[in-house]
Amino acid sequence: MKKTKFSAFLSTTVVCYLFWLLLTGQLVALIQPNNPFSAQVLIAGAIVSVLTALFSARFFVHEKAFWFFNPIKLILLAVYCLIIFMWELIKANVSMFCYVFGLKKTNPGIVKVETDLESEYAQSMLANSITLTPGTITMDIAESKGKTYYYIHWIDVSTQDMKEAGDSIKGTMEKWIRRIWR
Repeated sequence: MKKTKFSAFLSTTVVCYLFWLLLTGQLVALIQPNNPFSAQVLIAGAIVSVLTALFSARFFVHEKAFWFFNPIKLILLAVYCLIIFMWELIKANVSMFCYVFGLKKTNPGIVKVETDLESEYAQSMLANSITLTPGTITMDIAESKGKTYYYIHWIDVSTQDMKEAGDSIKGTMEKWIRRIWR
């Protein structure tokens, strides 16, 4: 079993604590001076964050422990989540509307799509983004001969060509995810 580095432990603790502050509403209390905050909640959050990091840091952080605290990466992630992914989500929902109300006929099937994302985090983010858009479900991520492939159940298999299917399913998501995780 790999030994956890202190940097991985520290970054996991910070992320957990920020998440705790966000969930409990204490983040606003720390930022706004007129809002009272609870010292007990802050201390409990610190304890829970440290304990969580002790058990999960080796799974959460694989390399470059403080990568996520890079402001440019955080801005790219925010742009992706708030603009790019939302646009892909709207397009997929409009398409699903057409299927549900009989304006289009479905042609379900499983397609194999290639990706050149190298990071496991990037591959997971793309797989989850594909699954979260209506009409597609990422079933498996497979590696073969140094390449990574997704097997995706698609509600409208309009082509069996791997490149065309990939372009249609992934849209601009893969390009933005590559920017975030490089």
